[in-house]
Amino acid sequence: MSRIRQKERRAILDSLRAGVVPKIGQHHIQVGRHQEVKALLSDIENVADGGSAVRFVIGEYGSGKTFFLGLIQSIALEKKLVTTSADLTPDRRIQATGGQARALYSELMRNIATRAKPEGGALASIAERFISDSLKRARESGAQVETVIQERLAHLTEMTGGYDFAHVIEAYWHGHDSGNETLKQAAVRWLRGEYSTKTEARQALGVRTIIDDANIYDSLKLMARFVRLSGFGGLLVTLDELVNLYKLSSTQARNTNYEQILRILNDCLQGSAEGFGIVFGGTPDFLMDPRRGLYSYEALSSRLAENRFAQNGLIDFSGPVLRLANLSQEDLYLLLTKIQHVASAGDEDQILVPDEALRAFLDHCHKTIGSAYFKTPRNSIKEFVSLLSVLAQNPEQDWQSLIGTVQIAPDTGEDEIKPLDDESVVPNTGGASVLTSSDSDDDDDEMTSFRL
Repeated sequence: MSRIRQKERRAILDSLRAGVVPKIGQHHIQVGRHQEVKALLSDIENVADGGSAVRFVIGEYGSGKTFFLGLIQSIALEKKLVTTSADLTPDRRIQATGGQARALYSELMRNIATRAKPEGGALASIAERFISDSLKRARESGAQVETVIQERLAHLTEMTGGYDFAHVIEAYWHGHDSGNETLKQAAVRWLRGEYSTKTEARQALGVRTIIDDANIYDSLKLMARFVRLSGFGGLLVTLDELVNLYKLSSTQARNTNYEQILRILNDCLQGSAEGFGIVFGGTPDFLMDPRRGLYSYEALSSRLAENRFAQNGLIDFSGPVLRLANLSQEDLYLLLTKIQHVASAGDEDQILVPDEALRAFLDHCHKTIGSAYFKTPRNSIKEFVSLLSVLAQNPEQDWQSLIGTVQIAPDTGEDEIKPLDDESVVPNTGGASVLTSSDSDDDDDEMTSFRL
């Protein structure tokens, strides 16, 4: 058994106990889904070769979507890609007019990661790497550094928004060359989409545009090309919790987001985006609901239709939609053994419970919530980690007496996937009823109106 670093051990156990995905050490607890991983690995290699890729990873709540996305990010980092990720929320969307799209972009730029900085915050490091590589090329060719930088950045100016993007990178170089940290920080702020007005950006950097709601996808494509200029393979973006688009009550708000997804899908399928890959994570309702899901948008419905020949046990992972197969009972048993291995830090002498206890625990889960214990295993895993924690701190306690007391609820996600009503009254104490907007074609976002 291999030893596990304390940092990884703590992160894995704390994350699983809280029902969230660990940021590091996912490979220690990965089980099953070899075909799905292989399919995404092919996408990663395509992006690293200068191509593009798009995937929709679909699975029920608690089925392991977020863990799968995290695992793919880890693999991409090992393949020398730059990765970034964000969850969609009511305040972060792909398309909006009230700053929500820019908020999503800013979150992506804060989370941008490289192999050397897998925890995120690597945007400045990427810019520094570009500068260092340019300095090296200038020394080898005998040319002026600024000339080399301008020649390399010329590849960006042909793209939408590329001129100002290149100008900001040049400003970063000037700050680097002169020791002007204020100028460097201003450049990073612009790249992160943190300027809210063009006036402020023009005063700080001399550019006439900013990254806003209208151009976040173009900015992501620019960033993908820039990371390739900096010596990386490309950019892989993962967006999770797309069910928050499905929950939007405004039809127009949903459709504008779906239009942007359609644009991204077309670009990636046609190979128009260089060194760019994006993976969306969502539930079956988000994909298939004919009234609110992606299938409600006709152009997306036709492009995301699954292969009709992939039936009766036949598989096809070449399409954009990748449905996560449920874990089997054997997979969950193997997962529990791996979690126990992590809990013992890889030391066989520190194993807390025998294999018999694992079987007893799984049997108890089956009696409590049926097949959901391995199909959507998040709650089963949370309780198992809690059980190990109690046994570790109370070594005199017998595991047989504790397993029967474990309470496990099925992970339905009902509180999360229930769509917002088209017009719902929110209780208040001010003598007025507050109405959320209906499926209106006049409003881009859910507005609030008051009726006396």
